[in-house]
Amino acid sequence: MTDKYETGMQVRRHVLGDAHVDRAEAARSPFDDAFQRLITEGAWGTVWASDGITDRERSMITLALLAALGNFDEIPMHIRATARTGASKTDVLEAFQHVAIYAGVPRANHALKLAKATYAEMDET
Repeated sequence: MTDKYETGMQVRRHVLGDAHVDRAEAARSPFDDAFQRLITEGAWGTVWASDGITDRERSMITLALLAALGNFDEIPMHIRATARTGASKTDVLEAFQHVAIYAGVPRANHALKLAKATYAEMDET
């Protein structure tokens, strides 16, 4: 494994938690192995590992981009990650308000719906 991969796995576990990463790794197969290496090295070992901005800021940017681009499937995962990155509910609301203005109210509305449901699940545990 490369240094970027090892760093990526450490950062991924820090941000998403061991349980999430363990589930993802258990589902890994030869079919998606190259893709998993790519995202671990690129997203987690390079982008998320950078010290150019804080994890809190990175969470806000990631959530805003996911919502703005309509990539809603990953929003709950990144909402759960805010418990580890320090992005507050207010931070997330502010990010989604920017989405509403710059990318569209329907996308922000759907992202807020997902965030509310995810926060409710988090509060239950």
